[in-house]
Amino acid sequence: MSARSWIEPAVARLRTANPYAVDGALAALVLFAASLQWIFPDEGDDRLTWQGFLLGTATAVPLVWRRRAPFATAWAVSVATVAMAVYHAPPPTVIYGGLVVLYTVATLCPPVERRLMLLGWLFGVFFTVFLKEHAQPFEYAFHLLSVVCAYALGMLARVQRAYTAALEDRARRLERERAADTERARAQERSRIARDMHDILAHAVSLMVVQAEAGPVVVRTDPARAEAVFDTIAATGRDAMTQLRRILGVLKEEQPVTGGERVPQPGVAALPALAHQVAESAGLRVELRTDGEPRPLHRDTEVAAYRVVQEALTNTVKHAYASSAVIELDWTERALTLSVTDDGRGPAGASGGHGLIGIRERAAACGGDAEAGRGPDGGFRVVVRLPVAGDRAALG
Repeated sequence: MSARSWIEPAVARLRTANPYAVDGALAALVLFAASLQWIFPDEGDDRLTWQGFLLGTATAVPLVWRRRAPFATAWAVSVATVAMAVYHAPPPTVIYGGLVVLYTVATLCPPVERRLMLLGWLFGVFFTVFLKEHAQPFEYAFHLLSVVCAYALGMLARVQRAYTAALEDRARRLERERAADTERARAQERSRIARDMHDILAHAVSLMVVQAEAGPVVVRTDPARAEAVFDTIAATGRDAMTQLRRILGVLKEEQPVTGGERVPQPGVAALPALAHQVAESAGLRVELRTDGEPRPLHRDTEVAAYRVVQEALTNTVKHAYASSAVIELDWTERALTLSVTDDGRGPAGASGGHGLIGIRERAAACGGDAEAGRGPDGGFRVVVRLPVAGDRAALG
């Protein structure tokens, strides 16, 4: 078993243990270390007195409170250490308590307090050794380096603790941001699915209603045409069910039986079929015009273009009482400008309605914009500008 395998768990347990228990054990260890020079005295050492033992105890006992009151503890240990050095009963050979409080002050105290304590100990140690009889040069180096090393270790611990706290804070912040991004993405996906379902159902139901209203009339006057009307209703319903299955498949994360990828949602290429469907189902003259060279669009922009036209035509069928509609696609290097203009009176409350709100939301989600209102020659007009793939990538 390696040393690291048992050192790391031991350090972890010390960090989570009761601080008073840990510091009490540390104080006992310091007192024991300071007592070694009395237990095993060298020849010529000063004789231990009870006053000296009390002063030695005073350099260790305050360490129990070193984390709660580090600066006060440092002062108490400093005074007791100076008293031991002056009283010579006997003076400390190694300032164990002082080393611990210097480490603690460097770790826990603000800059002014820890610098003041460091300077005080350096001057105190220097003059104590200077006043000692027959002091050797190595004693200066040993004691001064001991003070500096204890302080430096405390500063390293302080930096490490701050670095660890910063990493933990960053991890918590990233986790909160990740959770917020996830929730935002879920909200956007729910909004997108709601718009898709609204567009699909509103379009299909509108066409079915138009056909169903015309059904009783043609049943009496033209049975052959009535059969076509019912076929159109059935085809519209099947198409709506197919598109809804695509959306529900995404929600359930199901793969289609026939392949590895789901069937893509309709895009700009499906607009001619949409115009034909509306013309056949609603008896509306629908014309599709294209100007400029078609350019690649992002997948979601393709879907948005289709849904915008679908919703605009649905509004025309439901509210406008129009006889014709014109779909115009104007391609430029930076954008696709898409407009749907009818010759009707426009939907009730021309600036509102869930359908028009959904159109604006779709355009904004793709980095574009939308507007709706009276057409230049009357009727109602919806205009949407969507960025092409390259321009949208440049926008980020």
